[in-house]
Amino acid sequence: MLPDLWGVGTGGEDIVWRIRDRLVRLRPPLVMGILNRTPDSFVGSTRMHSVDQALRSAEQMMEDGAAILDVGGASTRPGAPDIPADEECRRTIPTIAALHERFPGVLISVDTWRARVAREAVHAGASVVNDISAGRMDPGLHGAVAALHVPYILMHMQGTPRTMQQNPSYADVLAEVVHFLGERILAARQAGIADLVVDPGFGFGKDRTHNFTLLAGLGAIRQLGVPVLAGLSRKRMINEVLGTVPEEALNGTTVLNTIALLNGAAILRVHDVRPAMEAVKLLQALGRLP
Repeated sequence: MLPDLWGVGTGGEDIVWRIRDRLVRLRPPLVMGILNRTPDSFVGSTRMHSVDQALRSAEQMMEDGAAILDVGGASTRPGAPDIPADEECRRTIPTIAALHERFPGVLISVDTWRARVAREAVHAGASVVNDISAGRMDPGLHGAVAALHVPYILMHMQGTPRTMQQNPSYADVLAEVVHFLGERILAARQAGIADLVVDPGFGFGKDRTHNFTLLAGLGAIRQLGVPVLAGLSRKRMINEVLGTVPEEALNGTTVLNTIALLNGAAILRVHDVRPAMEAVKLLQALGRLP
C-alpha cells in the first residue's frame, strides 16, 4: 500500500513518485514553498540568512499547507552570475540536512543544475531535483538523477541566467517551449529518470508577452503527459503590468496562480504558501477543481 501525502486540491490524476526506496502518492494541485539560501534573491524579504531562519520559515510553510520545500543556493534572477559548486553546497546541504532531521516526513526539493550538488542534497535528505537547465548545463546531471531514483523537474530557459533577458526572441513561443520540453522529457527518459515534471520557465528568457502566452497555453504543455509546475511568484511579468516591485506583488501573484490552476498546473512554486493554498480552496469551493 502506498503512503499518502495529500495536497488540499484534487485536480487531475494523483501523482505517484518513486523516491529512492519508496513510493509516494500526491494529489494535485500542490504548493511548493521557496527557501532561498542566497544573498541576492530577487525577493529580498524571502532570503534565508541562516539554517535556523530556514527552519522557522519551513515550519510556517508546512503549517500553511506546503507539500514540498524547494531549497536553492544559487540565484537564478536575471543577470545573476554563476557561483562555484563548493559555495552552492555550503549554502544548501546543511539546510537540507537540518530540514530532513527536523521534519523527516516533508518532501524537500533541491534547486540546482549541478550533478554534484544533486547527489549531496539527496544524500542529505532531499527527495526531488529541480533543474532550471533541463540537463543542458551539466551533462552528468541526468545520469546522477537516474541513479538517485528521485523525481526530476526540468525547465525551459532561453540562454542562461546571466544572458536570458537580453532580448529574448521566438517565432512561436508556445510551440517552441512545448517542443523543447518534449525533447528534454525524451532525454531524461533515455537516461533512466522515471518521474518527471515540466516547468515552462516564466521569466527565464521571456518577455511579458511570451510569459502571458505561456500562461494562457498551459493546456498545450499539459499534453506532454507529465505534471506542470508554474513558477509565477512575484515575477517581473506581474510588476511590469501593475507597476509594482516584487515585495508588492503578492496580489498579482495570487491572480496568476489562480489562472495557472484553472489552466491545469499541478504544482505552484511560491514564496507565499498560504495565499496559494487559499486560491486552491476557493477554486474547489467554486467547483472548478474537483
